[in-house]
Formats: sequence, C-alpha cells, structure tokens
Amino acid sequence: MNWDFYIKGFGQYLKLERSLSQNSIEAYLRDVEKLRQFTELSKLKTDPLKISSKELQKFIHYVNELGMSAFSQARILSGIKAFYKYLAFEELIETNPATLLEGPKLGRKLPDTLEYNDIVRLLEVIDLSTPEGTRNRAILEVLYSSGLRVSELVELRLSNVYFDIGFLRVVGKGNKERLVPIGKDALKFLKIYIDQVRIHKTIKKNFENHAFLNRRGGKLTRVMVFIIIKRLADSIGLKKNISPHTFRHSFATHLIEGGADLRAVQEMLGHESITTTEIYTHLDRDYLKQVVQEYHPRA
Repeated sequence: MNWDFYIKGFGQYLKLERSLSQNSIEAYLRDVEKLRQFTELSKLKTDPLKISSKELQKFIHYVNELGMSAFSQARILSGIKAFYKYLAFEELIETNPATLLEGPKLGRKLPDTLEYNDIVRLLEVIDLSTPEGTRNRAILEVLYSSGLRVSELVELRLSNVYFDIGFLRVVGKGNKERLVPIGKDALKFLKIYIDQVRIHKTIKKNFENHAFLNRRGGKLTRVMVFIIIKRLADSIGLKKNISPHTFRHSFATHLIEGGADLRAVQEMLGHESITTTEIYTHLDRDYLKQVVQEYHPRA
C-alpha cells in the first residue's frame, strides 16, 4: 500500500465521518500531500504508517523555513493531525505520532507575510510619473514575483535578465547560481524601467551591468530598498513591520497556499539545506515556470 491509498481513504473519511465540505477536504489532502513531498525530498520513510513524531516535527520546521505565515503553518499542522487521527481510527497504526506534535519554536520572529491585496495596494500607490517611482515599482514587482533576497536584488545584473524566456539568473548565498522564473507583470515593469529610466542615467564605473541603480548612477544599497518599502507602507497606513524579506516570505506562502509543489518553491528560493537533512532537487526550468504561472497571483 502507498500514500495514494491512504490519502484516498483519508478523503473518504473526511467526507463520510466528518461531513466536511469539498473545499475543506481538498485543503486537508493538500496538507498531507506536502508531507509526502517532504518525505520524498528528505529520503525519510516513504510509508506514512512508519513515520515517527520526530520526523513529523522536522516537516513542521521545514514548512516554517519556507516562510509560511503562522496561520498557514497552523492549518497544515491541523491537516497532519487529522490524517494521523484517521489512521489511528482505522487501526492502521498503534501509536499516533502526531498526538504531541507542536509548531516550531521560532528563535527569531519572521517578518509578517502580506496578503495579496496589501501587495497590490503597495504597488498601486507608487508614483510612476517619476524615475524613482518607475524603478521602485520594478523593484517590488521583482521581489514579489521571484522571491529574491534583497542582496540578490541589488546585485542583479542586466545580463542575467532573460526577457525572452522569462527567467533571472540569480547569484545567491555561497555564490551559488540558480534560475528563477519571473512573472509577466514584473518583466513588464522591469523593462519599462530599463528602457525608459535607466537608459538616461549617467552610470558610474563598474556599475554598468547592475540592473537597479540609485539617483547618482551607482549600485542601489540594501538599506535603500528597506527605506523604499518602509515609506510605501507608511503611505498606505500599513501597520505591519515589513521589509524586503516580507516579499520573499509572501512569494513562498502564496505559491504554497495556492497548491504549488514544495520542491519547486524550495528551488526558486535557493534553499539548499532547509532542515538538518540536506534537501535539494534540481527541477527543469519549464516546470518551475509552469509552477509560477499556475500558482502565483501576478504571473
């Protein structure tokens, strides 16, 4: 028997025994599917009947590291608990490994994850009649569309923007490169900035290939990106404490909540080792692009 067998039985249990709506059932099944993906990625026991509480805890930490909101993490935890309650109800397992399962104890507070309508408000308040506004719109679109770290954004090179195929070549931690899909809206505003604003700048030496520049033609700094986002948040009265990393967390959360494959999101974020187990699966770029197109709100 495999995962498909148990997941199918779980769905029937939710429908017949708990009388849940179809939407609720599908949400629970997606949560269990995420656990299955995690076991495959981390080479844990592939049989759900043999998974231990320690391994389930690793999964919860994995979800936290992906940057999902506290609400989303709690919902996934609820789905996993319900799945193992079903297995115990059917007497398929003697001991329920999810009984004492808790959410991860965070050593640091993760930035707030923005709702999609808040992101839209931030984007639409930007004044596109100014050069800086056009640049700032491109910055936020790229951050949210591709989940870049702020350090990756300020170091993004023009030569690493592939407009024809809709990808960015990103240099991440440890100088490791990865290809990341970029949505149509982000590409559009990035091209407007490059063709209509950046082209008119007097660019300082050594910064000719940097995509984003400051007013003086030099490299944009990480601090400046923080300030840009802070000012925009203030301008719409957003009370959340947000930063460039908030867009990275929102990128991951919105994709996963939409149903995207954990492996694809991990690849796009550039996470080589998310838990104590090294997890890294190379996926072809067509598949990554398909994930963004299907599940990202601004693809």
